[in-house]
Amino acid sequence: MRVELVSVGTEILLGDIVNTNTAYLSKELATLGIDVYRQTTVGDNRDRLLQTLSTAFCENDTVIITGGLGPTDDDITKECAAEYFNRDFYFHEYSWAKILERLTRSGRNLITDNNKKQAMIPNDAIVLENFCGTAPGIIIEEGNKRIILMPGPPREMKDMFKKSVRPYLERFSSKKFISKYIRFYGIGESLLETKIKHLMDNQTNPTLALYAKTGEVLLRVTASDDTVELCDKLINDKILEIEKIVGEYIYLIGDDNISETQTELHNVVANLLIENKLTISVAESLTGGQLSSMLVEKGGISVSLLEGIVCYSNKSKIHALGVREETLNQFGAVSEQTAKEMVIGVSRRLNSDVAVATTGIAGPKSDDTNKPVGLVYIAVYYKGEVKVFEKIFTGSRELIRTRSSIEALNEVRKIILEHI
Repeated sequence: MRVELVSVGTEILLGDIVNTNTAYLSKELATLGIDVYRQTTVGDNRDRLLQTLSTAFCENDTVIITGGLGPTDDDITKECAAEYFNRDFYFHEYSWAKILERLTRSGRNLITDNNKKQAMIPNDAIVLENFCGTAPGIIIEEGNKRIILMPGPPREMKDMFKKSVRPYLERFSSKKFISKYIRFYGIGESLLETKIKHLMDNQTNPTLALYAKTGEVLLRVTASDDTVELCDKLINDKILEIEKIVGEYIYLIGDDNISETQTELHNVVANLLIENKLTISVAESLTGGQLSSMLVEKGGISVSLLEGIVCYSNKSKIHALGVREETLNQFGAVSEQTAKEMVIGVSRRLNSDVAVATTGIAGPKSDDTNKPVGLVYIAVYYKGEVKVFEKIFTGSRELIRTRSSIEALNEVRKIILEHI
């Protein structure tokens, strides 16, 4: 099976909404061993959509379309799919009953005639119930070709894919495809590739793929075999090889069902704090609240995060954290000594188990000490022990601040792991 993904909606072309459906579907289809040949976005235009279908079927046997199944005149996806396969429509009573039920439950007192459009189904099509919205999904088969229609709203689409479309597609793929992601921090993509190049060059099954992100690198390990158990064994054996080479840089290994928000470094740190019943306080000069903001993205972090202080000025460092004026005068705000006094000061305010402090020069110009732009000091406190790390980051002001926040979280992660 070879698939083309088609997203329908002028609002996508105009950039009014971000199209997340194709990323989700591509990932899901990959786990089924189904090739996605191309992704296409087309506006709400009959002629262009029909041309898109014609082009897609020149190279694929399956087209999956999201969007354009609503009740208004500009929702033309279903009509174009039926026209392409020369199908007439009939009124599907069950779908209409479900539409009425949902509209009534949502408080709609007036049901307009155009709502009936969503209950019109092409002849001989497979109807997919929508448990999250009004528009049913549809599968139209013609010989060895098929069009699969799903609603555009991601919540509706994902639910329909899991409950109906995925089981339908599974019968077209005999093998299982499983992926796991290894997440690295402290090593760049090019150096990581160099260190595991012999594994990359000789890959067969499992396959390896590198992805660079801000502050981290991902390595996807994908195996295919007849059973999930055999796939897992292939993957785990390969991960052991990788750990022997670059294990010191790995901060998380997870499967592809783990959401992005769970796997990002700040959520890993937040989970470590919560699970180990540790409290943390944060003092930020350079990062200006970004580090605290990253931590509070995690639900439930209030049990661990006691406070975050933005202390940009020397006056704030002195009065809020107890940094000595003589330290600032002798060594400057951007120094190992100041960072150490900042982290001790913020840890003492509420007696937190862990504390972290950042100070540095984000640019665009240096301060009056002529220290270089990108110089950063990160201090981490853990139950009486203080470590200070000196770093040099390059790039824009925003990038230096972001890299500093991520680096600070990584040092917190490592120190917690050393002690638990």
